[in-house]
Amino acid sequence: MADQPNILFIFDDQHRYDYLGASGASFLNTPNLDRIARQGIRFTQCAVNAPVCSASRMALATGLQTVRTGVLTNGFGKAPHGLPLYYQRLRDHGYWVASAGKLHLGRTGAPGPLGDPPGAFALGFTHPCECEGKMSAGHHTTPSGPYTHYLHEQGLLDAFHQDYQKRIEADWALANWDSALPTEAFEDAFIGRKTADWIRNVPETHPWFMFINFVGPHSPFDPPTEYADRYRKAIVPDAIPSAREDKPQWIQDRVVGLNPDAITEAQRQYCAAIELIDDQVGDILQVLEERGMLDNTYIIFSSDHGEMLGDFGLYAKFVAYEASLRVPLLVSGPGIQPGQVSDALIELIDLNPTICELAGLPPQPHIDAQSFVPILNGEATEHRTETASMLDNFRCIRTREYKLIDNYNDMLELYDLKNDPHERNNIATEKPDVLEEMNGRLRQRFFGSPRRSPGMKVKI
Repeated sequence: MADQPNILFIFDDQHRYDYLGASGASFLNTPNLDRIARQGIRFTQCAVNAPVCSASRMALATGLQTVRTGVLTNGFGKAPHGLPLYYQRLRDHGYWVASAGKLHLGRTGAPGPLGDPPGAFALGFTHPCECEGKMSAGHHTTPSGPYTHYLHEQGLLDAFHQDYQKRIEADWALANWDSALPTEAFEDAFIGRKTADWIRNVPETHPWFMFINFVGPHSPFDPPTEYADRYRKAIVPDAIPSAREDKPQWIQDRVVGLNPDAITEAQRQYCAAIELIDDQVGDILQVLEERGMLDNTYIIFSSDHGEMLGDFGLYAKFVAYEASLRVPLLVSGPGIQPGQVSDALIELIDLNPTICELAGLPPQPHIDAQSFVPILNGEATEHRTETASMLDNFRCIRTREYKLIDNYNDMLELYDLKNDPHERNNIATEKPDVLEEMNGRLRQRFFGSPRRSPGMKVKI
C-alpha cells in the first residue's frame, strides 16, 4: 500500500442538505451515508458557489469563485483560464485519478463505449469512465457512451428512450413516475458497479483518487419500482408555501404550480432515488473493506447543488434559497475523530484545496478556495465568516445569521436565517443597518470594495 492516502469522493447531483438520515430526515433510509457521518464529521453549513451543475463543478475543479471562472450556466466549452484543475494536480503528484459517472465539466469529446474521451484525460483523469447524463441519454436512439451501450447490449435502450420521450413531453417537473428499467439497469446502479469494479482491481502501486458522479437524485425523479415502492406512503415534510409578494418577479415566473399531491409524489420519488444511491455507496464501502483499504482512505460525500422540491412552488435549482444552495458534506478517514458535527461555514470549492492537502500536495496560490483540514484535524472549529454564491441573475452573501440576495434589476432580499430559516419574510426594508453591512460584505467579496452601491434598490 502506498504511503499516501487514497481518496474516495462520492458526488451526486441535486441533493439538498436536509435529505439525509444523519441530518434528521427520519423519513429517509440512508444507512451507508449515515455510516460515513458516524465515522467522521458532518458539516451542516456547506453552500455551493453556483446552484447549477456545470458552474458549480467548474468552480470546484478550479478552486475559483464563479465570477472568476466565467462559467455561469450549463452548456459551455471550457473555463477561460490556465489554472490547473485539482485532478491534474493529483495526477502530477503521483495519483491514479479515476472517475465514474457524469463529469459535466464541458465538452470532452464523444465518450464512446468505455467513457474515455480525450478531453477527460486533458482534465487530469488517468482512468475515466465518463457516462452520459440520464436526461441527455434519453434523447438518443443509438448508443453514445458507456451507459447507453450497456442498455443497448441488454436490449433496453428502446424502452428507456421511449420512456424519456414521454417525460420530455410531460415536462421534467411532472415526469416523476417509476423507471421503465429494472433496478440493475438504472444508471446509478451502473455507475456504482463501475466504481466498485475499478476499486476492486486497482493496483496498489500508486495512491488513488476516485471521483464518483451519480446522476441522481436529479430530476426527473424516476427511481426503479423496487425503490419507489418503499416510499409510496412515506410521510414527507410539507413544502414551504409560496410567498410571492416577498419574491422577485423572476422567481414568481419560475413557480411550477403543482398541487400538494404532486409535490408529495415528487418528494417520495426523490427519497427513493437517494436510497438507491445509498445502496451503491454500501457496495463500494464493502469493496474497500475487502481490500483492506478503509484505514488508508478518506471518504467524502457531497453534491453539486440542492433541489427546491416544491418549496415556494419551485423545482430544481437556479435560485439562492437554502434548499437550492446548501448540500450535505461528510468527511471520514485517517486521523478524523468519529461522530463530529460542525456548523462551520464551508463553500463547496473548499473541497479542492482540502483534498489536495490531505493528499500531501503543497498549497496552490491564486485560488479563492480555502482548505478546512484544520477542522478535520481538530485544530479549529470555524472556517469562513460568510459564503458567496452567484449565477447570471443574482449575487448572494450568507452568514450564519443573515442572507442577502442581490437580484439584478429587481428587489434585494434579506432574510434572518436564525428566526426565519424558511426565508418567508423579506426584511430588506426593516433592517437597514443589517442590509448595509451585508451589502458591504457582498461588495467586498465580489468587487473588493465595501462601499454601498449607488442607488441601491430596495423593493418589496
